[in-house]
Amino acid sequence: EVHVAESGGGWVQAGGSLRLSCEASELTFDDYAIGWFRQIPGKEREGVSCIRISDGRTYYADSVKGRFTISSDNAENTVSLQMNNLNSDDTALYYCAAAEGGVVNWFSEHEYEYWGQGTQVTVSS
Repeated sequence: EVHVAESGGGWVQAGGSLRLSCEASELTFDDYAIGWFRQIPGKEREGVSCIRISDGRTYYADSVKGRFTISSDNAENTVSLQMNNLNSDDTALYYCAAAEGGVVNWFSEHEYEYWGQGTQVTVSS
């Protein structure tokens, strides 16, 4: 069974950085797109970024462009999200998710079949 798991969340002051990791197992990594989403209580899950493993194409939400960078280590089946210049609006529970065969609308959670449990990111202003 496909399994994805996040790590790397925590607390940081505004302007600081965090790096999230997503490890995927029991899948053919090249066949997937890996996305990062975030959610705060009472709001819908929001697409943050996505990477298509086969060719490395990346996607970003406008709110994080220029601050977040997604990358993959195909040998380790991991995807990282480097988050710089964080602000309080970035505070959320962050999830990684895997979509077999790629995605059409990378920002839609319905495109992804497998989800991690989430890791909390808290930015203090």
